[in-house]
Amino acid sequence: MDKIDRFTRSRWLFGDDFEKLKNAKILICGVGGVGGICVDALSRAGVGKIVIIDKDTFDITNQNRQIYSEATGAIKVDEFKKRYECIEAINELITPEFIQNFDFSEFDLVIDAIDDMSAKVALALKVGDKLIASMGGGKRIDATKVKVASIWKTSVDALARKYRYELRKAGFNGDFEVVFSTEEPRCKSLGSFMGVTAVFGLNLASLAVRKILSKA
Repeated sequence: MDKIDRFTRSRWLFGDDFEKLKNAKILICGVGGVGGICVDALSRAGVGKIVIIDKDTFDITNQNRQIYSEATGAIKVDEFKKRYECIEAINELITPEFIQNFDFSEFDLVIDAIDDMSAKVALALKVGDKLIASMGGGKRIDATKVKVASIWKTSVDALARKYRYELRKAGFNGDFEVVFSTEEPRCKSLGSFMGVTAVFGLNLASLAVRKILSKA
């Protein structure tokens, strides 16, 4: 009889490849509206080790889109660590200096769910093809416009356009996949809708799982 536990349905879906997830080690940078959902999905799927980095605490304005944000004032990474044994939490600000001094060699994948452009560029330069990244999930309401493509093949998304420019300026000539939206922004301020930001995070999780399973 099959073992019944929290990962039973993952084993049914992934078969023998479930061992690849159990043995995987993934780093997720940023656990806000996009990164938090990604962390949750990968933890529930059965990824063996997830390291999360974020310096932020939850505030009331996070509650329209961020999972576990009802814990107002709490350290974000700690709220995830409370719930999942697979998580190691690092409560640090992700800056180019932090990235330069951090050891990424142990990770199978690095997921970028941060907003700061200088840090995004530094991360791409440091980890190269281990990277998958989120572009701009705010200001949009149409989840059907969320896409996955090479960073060099995105369209409409202003953050992705700026990112490409900064990567070229920094001399980056690699390639990696990103999640982005082809929907034009609806507002100038940082309005957001969980129906889109969560889809960004779930696409990152799906992409991460597929990359892990594709490894020999």
